[in-house]
Amino acid sequence: MTYIHPTAIIDDSVSLGSDVEIGPYVVIKNDTVVGNGTKIDSHCIIGPWVTIGNRCEIYGGASIGAPPQDIRYKGDRSYIIIGNNNIIREYVTIHRATGKDKATIIGDDNFLMAYSHIAHNCKIGNGVTMANSTNLAGYVEIFDKAVIGGIVGIHQFVRIGRLAMVGACSKVVQDVLPFSIVDGHPAMAYGINTVGLRRAGYSPEMRSLIQKAFRIFYFSNPNRTKSLTILEEELNDIPEIEDMISFVKNSKRGIVKASKEALQWDIQAFLENM
Repeated sequence: MTYIHPTAIIDDSVSLGSDVEIGPYVVIKNDTVVGNGTKIDSHCIIGPWVTIGNRCEIYGGASIGAPPQDIRYKGDRSYIIIGNNNIIREYVTIHRATGKDKATIIGDDNFLMAYSHIAHNCKIGNGVTMANSTNLAGYVEIFDKAVIGGIVGIHQFVRIGRLAMVGACSKVVQDVLPFSIVDGHPAMAYGINTVGLRRAGYSPEMRSLIQKAFRIFYFSNPNRTKSLTILEEELNDIPEIEDMISFVKNSKRGIVKASKEALQWDIQAFLENM
């Protein structure tokens, strides 16, 4: 059964599912929907125009639904849409979109740690982990199962590819290739996310192919367009490689550069296999 603490303030237009728990001093504003089994801890502010899915856990002090921090925002109705089974820890802030009827979107099974911030018009996939104090600027897109380290800043319009990993305290100003690891100021690529791929169930053979694709893209030719052509010719019809190729082709900010250490590692690996 649903439990609502007597100090909570909930607008009459709010729709609450079954088995919802609302803690002390929670404020839920107009036109908000809270799904079945979702728990909202004390002092959270939710809404307006927010939809939260089933079985989410929202911890104390979170703010979900405030207007975007964008000088172009003129008070239009906009939304936040959050899927199922998300964990949103203390003092996370998620802002509504800029633009009439636009939305900030968060998928399923994500873990947003304390003090992280998701700005207007961001899109978060499924199974994403964002560590403490990660900050996303507007229009950032994070693909499924990416991992973002703590105290990371991500520039507006940047995309973080599927199963990529961003090291703590990094500054990310360009797109991060799927399955790769990046780190630094600005962030640079160091290799593939071997541990993440292994945990996700990718076979040694597929991990080897993804590593080969990483080498071809970064080291086969100084011209990225030619590297992409080589990648298409040598590793065709493999869904993971097609994902990488499509990601690069749709990049507007460009892909992060490879670090010197990554180049040295690749040369060493080449010599060992001669």
